[in-house]
Amino acid sequence: MGYLTHEQIAPLREESDTTGEGVIELLISRNFLKPEHVAQAKAGHFGVEFIRLSDLRIDDDVISSVPRHIAKRYRAVPVSKYGTSIRIAVADPSDLDTLDSLQRSISGDPEWCVAMEDDLEAALNKYYGAADDSVGKMIQDITEGEVDIGVIKGMDSDDGGTVDADAPIIKLVNSIIVEAFKARASDIHLEPLAKTFRVRYRIDGMLQEQKGPPKRLQPSIISRLKIQSNMSIAERRIPQDGRIQTQVGGKVIDLRVSCLPTVHGESIVMRILDKEGLRLGLPELGFLTDDQQTFERLIGLPDGILLVTGPTGSGKTTTLYSCLNFINRPDRKIITVEDPVEYVLAGINQVQVSETVGLTFSLALRSILRQAPNIIMLGEIRDVETATIAINASLTGHLVFSTLHTNDAPGAVTRLIDIGVKPFLVASSTRALMAQRLVRKICKRCGIPHTATDSELRTLGIDPAAAAGATVRKGKGCSDCNQTGHRGRMGIFEIFVIDDEARKLIYDKVPSSVLRSRAREMGMRTLREDGARKVLAGMTTPDEVIRATTGDND
Repeated sequence: MGYLTHEQIAPLREESDTTGEGVIELLISRNFLKPEHVAQAKAGHFGVEFIRLSDLRIDDDVISSVPRHIAKRYRAVPVSKYGTSIRIAVADPSDLDTLDSLQRSISGDPEWCVAMEDDLEAALNKYYGAADDSVGKMIQDITEGEVDIGVIKGMDSDDGGTVDADAPIIKLVNSIIVEAFKARASDIHLEPLAKTFRVRYRIDGMLQEQKGPPKRLQPSIISRLKIQSNMSIAERRIPQDGRIQTQVGGKVIDLRVSCLPTVHGESIVMRILDKEGLRLGLPELGFLTDDQQTFERLIGLPDGILLVTGPTGSGKTTTLYSCLNFINRPDRKIITVEDPVEYVLAGINQVQVSETVGLTFSLALRSILRQAPNIIMLGEIRDVETATIAINASLTGHLVFSTLHTNDAPGAVTRLIDIGVKPFLVASSTRALMAQRLVRKICKRCGIPHTATDSELRTLGIDPAAAAGATVRKGKGCSDCNQTGHRGRMGIFEIFVIDDEARKLIYDKVPSSVLRSRAREMGMRTLREDGARKVLAGMTTPDEVIRATTGDND
């Protein structure tokens, strides 16, 4: 082909005999030849075509004619097909064993062509996925028989045996957790159905279905997770709870694991807690400037109780942690009582409640008062005993934060009185009540202007004239947000600051509706009104606010 002379080759042949390195490799390393020249020579010698895969766009139906595990195993890429013939690119047409095995592994008549090694590697990654441990890749490998899942026996640490970290089921379970964490999921749901084993991640509050493993892997996957979370794999009739601690990218994450027997098997839900991941300031929570100023003033008070209310999953705990971050200074002693400790905060004393050893919220709260804290955070007020101790602490010079499960801010007063707290204690100790919900933020990368419909404006109570000059937006979907148009969440808030008149109403045990009307007169914005402001500011969409505030019709 004219690329080499005998004078160039002769010394390299001698070197090859001495070092054992191949002549071709020496020619390429000394820049006498390029890999492309070698591939062209191989193609010419065997009478087949040389192709550049980087110049081709291969159709999906062609790629699907050679299964992924076959293509990866034999380093072969299908280029085109017609009838029963499939044109396949390989690096070395002289490797007859490989070609023969490949021919038996596919349905069709192969026609060989030659491509460079680097081109083949890039094409395999492009069309079949990079060589990683992604869930989809592992499921496909297992389904197509590339790996043997083996037996789950011997994985239980009770037998004294060691666990093989490379076992396919273990790698698959670990990959499910890692992918969920990287996708910013808050929960992983593994749900056995009649004929399938469904995997879903909750991302930004919405469940998104993922590629699920074959149904036959269900018992092995569930057993593996139960072993990791110290549950009994022999018990399948009653619910169990456990915890898993693992590392993802150098970060320690905790998973709260719940196992529930269902008709088609055990359903597992894992709540992901990134102990090092919470670094939110108040603006990141979603406070607009005026509400942030109000809230900063409230959490800077020397005593009293501040309650954050809302249903499960509305971000109450995250808000309280952000408050503690904001007021955490060397001259203040802060103690928390939580079940469980979801995030580790530097400089703060955090107590983990443990019902099994008798360390309840009320017992822990009594004890920490002897530690002379300035600020106390209670994970949740669950009963009259805990509520009374917390309120008494707030009346004796402590600032107390806690959460309640109520739908709106004024409803927290009724809730406290209903569980048995005296109205005069609620009135004298409570500084403010804040309800919140979470709405998805518009993706920054793909957000575009949007014209809200009259129905949306009417539902949100927005004046069309105000909307005309506002920056209402929506996300059109991109790779950053997984085509949803949303990325991340923020809060919408309803802040009820207790003044002397509100205290008198609480003392008089007025109904929650009367208290709410009075709060509105005092200037309290409802959840929907706060959401409407954030729609006009282009932070979220009308649909999100309407969805999150369905019960807020004031």
